[in-house]
Amino acid sequence: MKLISWNVNGIRAVMKKGLPEFIAGQDPDILCIQETKASPEQVELDLPQYPHRFWNSAEKKGYSGTAVFSKSAPAAHSLGMGIEKHDREGRIITLEFRKWFLVNLYIPNAQRGLTRLDYRHREWDADLLAYLLDLEKKKPVVFRGDMNVAHREIDLANPKGNTGNAGFTPEERAGFDNIVKAGFIDTFREFTAEGGHYTWWSYMGRAREKNIGWRIDYFCISPSLRPKLRKSYILPEVMGSDHAPVVMEIDL
Repeated sequence: MKLISWNVNGIRAVMKKGLPEFIAGQDPDILCIQETKASPEQVELDLPQYPHRFWNSAEKKGYSGTAVFSKSAPAAHSLGMGIEKHDREGRIITLEFRKWFLVNLYIPNAQRGLTRLDYRHREWDADLLAYLLDLEKKKPVVFRGDMNVAHREIDLANPKGNTGNAGFTPEERAGFDNIVKAGFIDTFREFTAEGGHYTWWSYMGRAREKNIGWRIDYFCISPSLRPKLRKSYILPEVMGSDHAPVVMEIDL
């Protein structure tokens, strides 16, 4: 199976910047979108090859939101993690297939001034890990999306200058440490050890042209799925958003 995840920074905007052509060219089995900034009735997306579509829109219009487009039907699906304080912003969609779970994530940003860091670190990250581990008790888990953290210094171009900034605080990095300690695998690092590979670039200062970026979009899997993992990579050449799509190929 080929799975793609992409923070599109507004699905209506990226529709005009080649999203249908991108999907047709890549032909993933499942496509996960983050930051839709829309509800489904606001989007004219003709994708007959994906009859199974799931949206989780934020209560606040034009904000956040996730979507999943799948060729095959899941046995069940759910929106959010079942905790009201976390579930107002449309940040999680879970699909249950016969032998595995898929979780599409858009994790909250700590924001400038770190105004949401305490919420992110003490509440969201802890509750998310508990949610993923609870799913894993039933069957293996694949989760992917914009996790809004560069885990290690190798995952951003300027670690020293960004230490303590949103996305590279000790607290956010510790949250990803806890995911790894729980056994989940950052699939990109199974194939690529060196730096210089990023998934997000600022729109300022020609950052993308200079490749001054951050790797904050991930595919992670339960350890039991590692033998089935074939590839995990980034598509930095794909434009339309300030994020690049990320891809995983796996036998499921």
